[in-house]
Amino acid sequence: MKTTKIFYWILTAIVALMMAFSCYSYLTKPEMAAAFHHLGFPDYFRVELAIAKLIGAILLLVPVSARLKEWTYAGFTFVFVSAFIAHTASGDPVANRVMPLVFLGILGGSYFLYYKKQQ
Repeated sequence: MKTTKIFYWILTAIVALMMAFSCYSYLTKPEMAAAFHHLGFPDYFRVELAIAKLIGAILLLVPVSARLKEWTYAGFTFVFVSAFIAHTASGDPVANRVMPLVFLGILGGSYFLYYKKQQ
C-alpha cells in the first residue's frame, strides 16, 4: 500500500507540475502564442486552456471529492488526446505528437493508482 501511494504521488506530481509549467508558458512566452496560431487556435483559447490546466493541476493535488477528481482526470485526458490530434493534423514533428501520449500514459498510471489506493 505504501508503494502504491508513493508511485501515485510521483506520477500525479509529474502531471501537475507539467500542467502548471505549461500554464505559465502559455501566459508568458510569445513563442507559445505563435505555436497556438500555427495549430489554428485563436489567442483566447490559449488563455482559457492555461487557466483550465492550472485549476486541474490544483485539483489533482488537493483532496476533493471522487467525482471532481474523476472530472479532472477526464479533462486532462481530453487535453492530451486533443493535443495529439492537433499536432498530427498540423504536420508537426513526431516528438510533438508523441509527448501528449507520453503524458496521457503517466496520467493513466496516476488514475489507476488513485483508485487502487482508495480500496
